[in-house]
Amino acid sequence: MEQEKELQVGFVGNPNCGKTTLFNAYTGARLKVANWPGVTVEKKEGALKYHKHQFKLVDLPGIYSLTSYTMEEKLTRQFILNSDVDVIVDVADASALERNLYLTLQLIELGKPVVLALNMMDIVQERGMEIDLHRLPEMLGIPCIPVSARKRSGLQILIHTVAHHKEKRLSILEHQHPDQQSTSRHKHNHHEEFAMVYDDVIEDKIDELTERMKAAGFVSPNYRWHALKLLEQDEEIMGQVGLDLSDIIDRSYETDIINEKYDFIEEVIEECLVNKQTKAAFTDRVDRLLTHRYLGLPMFLCIMAAVFFLTFFIGDWLKGYFEEFLEWFSGKAADGLAAVKVNAVLSSLVVDGIISGVGGILTFLPNIFILFLALAFLEDSGYMSRVAYVMDGLMGKLGLSGRAFIPMVLGFGCSVPAVMASRALEDPTDRRRTIFVIPFMSCSAKLPVYVLFSEMFFGKNAMFAAFSMYLAGMAVGIATAFVMSRAGGQKKAEDEAEGQTWKAAGKVSGKSGSPVAGQDMTFANNVSSVEETKIGAAVSCASCKKACSRRETANPLLIELPEYKTPNARTIAIYVWDKVRDYLTKAGTTIFIASILVWFILNFGPKGLVGDMGESFGAMVGRALAPVLSTAGIGLWQIALALISGLAAKEVVVSSISVLFGIGNAGSPSGMAELSALLAGMGFTALNAYALMVFVLLYTPCVATIAVIRRELGSVKWTAATIMYQLFIAWFVSTVVYQAGRLFL
Repeated sequence: MEQEKELQVGFVGNPNCGKTTLFNAYTGARLKVANWPGVTVEKKEGALKYHKHQFKLVDLPGIYSLTSYTMEEKLTRQFILNSDVDVIVDVADASALERNLYLTLQLIELGKPVVLALNMMDIVQERGMEIDLHRLPEMLGIPCIPVSARKRSGLQILIHTVAHHKEKRLSILEHQHPDQQSTSRHKHNHHEEFAMVYDDVIEDKIDELTERMKAAGFVSPNYRWHALKLLEQDEEIMGQVGLDLSDIIDRSYETDIINEKYDFIEEVIEECLVNKQTKAAFTDRVDRLLTHRYLGLPMFLCIMAAVFFLTFFIGDWLKGYFEEFLEWFSGKAADGLAAVKVNAVLSSLVVDGIISGVGGILTFLPNIFILFLALAFLEDSGYMSRVAYVMDGLMGKLGLSGRAFIPMVLGFGCSVPAVMASRALEDPTDRRRTIFVIPFMSCSAKLPVYVLFSEMFFGKNAMFAAFSMYLAGMAVGIATAFVMSRAGGQKKAEDEAEGQTWKAAGKVSGKSGSPVAGQDMTFANNVSSVEETKIGAAVSCASCKKACSRRETANPLLIELPEYKTPNARTIAIYVWDKVRDYLTKAGTTIFIASILVWFILNFGPKGLVGDMGESFGAMVGRALAPVLSTAGIGLWQIALALISGLAAKEVVVSSISVLFGIGNAGSPSGMAELSALLAGMGFTALNAYALMVFVLLYTPCVATIAVIRRELGSVKWTAATIMYQLFIAWFVSTVVYQAGRLFL
């Protein structure tokens, strides 16, 4: 039998819907990863053979809509429209069906074969909900296949459907509206043709635009889709068509189209989703408190304070066992090397360099574990989405895009993915501003420094000292964004935002002032200074109805507020393990190498091996920088050198301090006592320690982050400006803290 032509299949879906997991389940080792030409967005391709069918699978960037404003949206839309995509697999999170169906309707309107893969059906069942898999295909007009990417179930039936859906489409749409059909003045019965049908005004304009495009000789495989884009005043499509259509398009109909889509989504959910109301009602009650206009922010701060309490209280208890083991291991290693008569220099490298440096970092692993365990719990429960909702108003008033909050939140974990997440900001100025701010968010790599110095100098108040670093980082970041916004010209930003069309927005509904989980909505800032923003999909809020019903501001913040749920143990385990693994990887690579380098420059000088560290290369570099840092209270050459080593990774600061001061394990009680005594003898007090923590919080990020900043900005000039600005801010703020503290202490 003759081999059939290769089918190209595009995998499309919202972020975090399990799309890539499903894609990887099919491709396995046949995965090919590269960047899209000219951009930094990752492109994944894979091959699959199923019976007589050959498939080329393409994993497209995660998006919430096809509005073509973010880099990911543009790439996905261009690929689907311009390439020979035979079938689109729309991967939807079945547990958040309302949010996912918006993209589904847009994909259907493209006119290409679409198969809806309902992923995470196990979560739907856990929540006590059911999806009518007979009625849903009738209303959408496309196959709807339940799958579980994680459990690898439903994969065969999904790819079987994909193979045959190109030739055989569903032809019966059973969602007609007799009341609309009996009163409709429209000349076509579109309810028999399309899943998504608009009101008579829009449908009439679609027909007029279609006739106008055909008469002008504009060729399109899908005139209806082009007409809808024209009504939305999509700049790209208007440029392609190149016609004067002002007699038909008297205004932007984007909001109307969006709202009618959500009307239809509500109808689909009402008919196809069972047992949802109880969960939604509970979520709404909780959100009345956690997203309250005045109580939301204090509640967030209290929750984060509790997280840090657990990080120190439980983390320090577990840390004690790690410290005892590492002390024992260090002693045994020293004795073993001495027993076999290893050269003293080599023995010093192993014990004082490697074990002291790497081991000192590993003692903080319990604190890191507890921190990420708590954050994973908050994320999987649905709370972290509420934080963006609560913070948006404040950020808008201070000149920072509401969309930037998501990269900022990611920055508390690691700055590298946080900087990459800034791609969602389509405005270059907004992206630069956000990238400037992200390194000020205290990443997990800085926590060992906070733990070490807060426990040494602040005793019972150690938790508050460390927690203040996170608040200080947010304050400095927001202040930076505010100054940049004003310096860049507020009026210009307003004019540019006003000239843009709305992006994907949601229908406003709901009866209370709190968000109604599981629905999609537009939350618009009435602050004219904030840039146009979008964070994924959103939830409805009755208090926003007036703002969303007009284009006066055109600053919609779309945020995803899923229903609250019991955190999944497996999801949390994967998240925590990923972070811990990254921490351990750094300990075994970056910190390992840095510890060796620090040991080397401390034991060698211009004349070779030195007996006194004060004559080493490291001491020479540290003394050169000490006068500059002395105004900030951190003018010890050992501290200066440790800060330089921290450019490799902030965790290295602790390991370097262990090596520089000749302490086997600076994180252990005995090590802390020894280090504290040494520092006290040098006049280093609690005020100096706090200034040092501030400097570590704010100064130049690690080399990995710098590399990503360079790649994302595409400019050596802006990257250098970012580095120098952060270095200056760190010196300036720590100097202010230290000098002000001296006046009162």
